[in-house]
Amino acid sequence: MIRIEKLYKHYQLKDKRIPVLRGVSCTIAQGELVALMGPSGSGKSTLLNIMAMLDVHDAGTYILQGHTVEGWSENQRSAHRNALIGFIFQHFHLIAGKTALYNTALPLYYQGVGLDERNQRAQLFLERVGLAEHVLHKPHELSGGQQQRVAIARALVADPPLILADEPTGALDSRTSKEVMSLIKALHQEGKTVVIVTHDEEVAAQCSRRICMRDGVVV
Repeated sequence: MIRIEKLYKHYQLKDKRIPVLRGVSCTIAQGELVALMGPSGSGKSTLLNIMAMLDVHDAGTYILQGHTVEGWSENQRSAHRNALIGFIFQHFHLIAGKTALYNTALPLYYQGVGLDERNQRAQLFLERVGLAEHVLHKPHELSGGQQQRVAIARALVADPPLILADEPTGALDSRTSKEVMSLIKALHQEGKTVVIVTHDEEVAAQCSRRICMRDGVVV
C-alpha cells in the first residue's frame, strides 16, 4: 500500500534550515493497522502529512498503491488524496456553522457527487458512527467525542482504502477514546489500511505493528 524510501524533509525558519525527516524508510502493507509513534519533534506527524499528500518531501521516494507521488501537481495530489485517503485530525477540523451532515458529505462534493446522493451517503455514515440523531447539529452543539465521530464519518464517506489518523484520541477523555478506537478497529477488520499517529501506549497496543521514530528517523 505504502512504500517510503530515504525520505528527507526540512523547514526553513528565517535563515535557519531545520531538518525534520532524515532518510526515513518504511513500508505499510494493504490491510495493516499501524501505530506511528515517537516523542514530540520526532517527525511522525510530518511523515503522516506527507503520506496524506498534505505536505511534500524534499528528497526520497513515496509510492502509494503503486503510484510514485514525486512530480505530481497539486491538482493530481488532491485528486488522488480524495480518492484514496481518509484523514482524521486530532482537532476535528470541522467547518463551524455547518451541520454534521454537511461536514460529512464534503469529500463527495469534491468528487462531483450530486447533492441528494452525497446527503444520503453522509446520513448512512453518521448513523454508522452513532450520530443518527445529530445529523443537523453544528460543531458547537456536539461534544468532543461526537465531533470526532463526525470527522471519522467524513473520512469514510468516499470509501477510501487508506485511513490516516493524527492523534485521533488525543483530545478525548478515556471512555470516548475507547469508543473511537473501537470504530477504527472495526474499519481495519473490514479491510481498510489504517495508520495512527499516537503517543498513547493503550492505542498502540491495539495496533498490529508499531513504527517508532526519533530525531527524524525510524528506530
